[in-house]
Amino acid sequence: MLACHVPRQTPKLRIRCPFHMAKHGKLQTTIEYVAARVILAVLSRLPLSFSMALGRGIGRLAYVVAGHLRRTGQRNLELAFPEKTVEEREALLVGCFRSLGRELGIFSKFLTGSPSLLRSNFDVNGLENLEKAKAEGRGVILFTGHLGAWELTSFGLSLVGHPLSFLVRRLDNPRVEELVDRGRRRFGNKTIGKLAAARGMVKILRSGEALGLLIDLNTLDEEAIFVDFFGVPASTNFMVAKLALRNQTPIVPIFAPWNEEKKKFTLLLSPALQPSPTGDEEADIHQLTSQLSLVMENTIRRFPDQWLWIHRRWKTRPPGEPGIY
Repeated sequence: MLACHVPRQTPKLRIRCPFHMAKHGKLQTTIEYVAARVILAVLSRLPLSFSMALGRGIGRLAYVVAGHLRRTGQRNLELAFPEKTVEEREALLVGCFRSLGRELGIFSKFLTGSPSLLRSNFDVNGLENLEKAKAEGRGVILFTGHLGAWELTSFGLSLVGHPLSFLVRRLDNPRVEELVDRGRRRFGNKTIGKLAAARGMVKILRSGEALGLLIDLNTLDEEAIFVDFFGVPASTNFMVAKLALRNQTPIVPIFAPWNEEKKKFTLLLSPALQPSPTGDEEADIHQLTSQLSLVMENTIRRFPDQWLWIHRRWKTRPPGEPGIY
């Protein structure tokens, strides 16, 4: 996964119980690990079309049983698409759960699938944009969000000869983390834990390498500013903009939506966004973060049933504003 300097509640591919490691011991750790191994093993042994179909079924079941996530998604969709009917928004929410299940299906192949099998299940559109940005020699920031098969945005690039480094929030269960991380790194990618991120990110860019980040989640700490997202102020991580401006690094948007017509994913790489510092760093960071947020929003509008609507994107509010959820 391309991942940002993430908040504590970041909803990664959590094949685990929702309890923090500090609250349970070795038995719970083992149970979670065995469950993850069994799920991934079953899915990995099925033809990919079957594993994604089963994943979609798991997602549909989650829609039925996870009432708190469903309510979060309904509220988010009310904010983002007030013009749509209740039925239209509900269809998008069902699609969100199915999309998560579809990603679980493709992720199950990361550890054991042959390169030819994996490569046959996604197209690449715009790879020349990444190659052009790399040729500038100032490093590249690959910017994405939790849309479609977001794990494929990094894994797919490594499979076509463009490995990168990207930030992750380590899972609380170290055995599950090792399992997931091994799949992410199979073809040369490197993952960086949040706690060791600051110096590592700068070093990667100054070495002319690619760094993967995203900013589409609610951010709780001092690295957040408020910018509009679907017309509603959202607490947004500004590290992508700050890194790009200080290092004059191009930012290449990349997403991996599902193409229903072709029955495969598409890696979409857009032309690079070039940072343009004016000397007022605070204003520049705000402007560039707003621009990135708009890129994210416009991409979601193209694929509205494939974004992570079940995340409380607008949980943190500006001072004095009431809570949204």
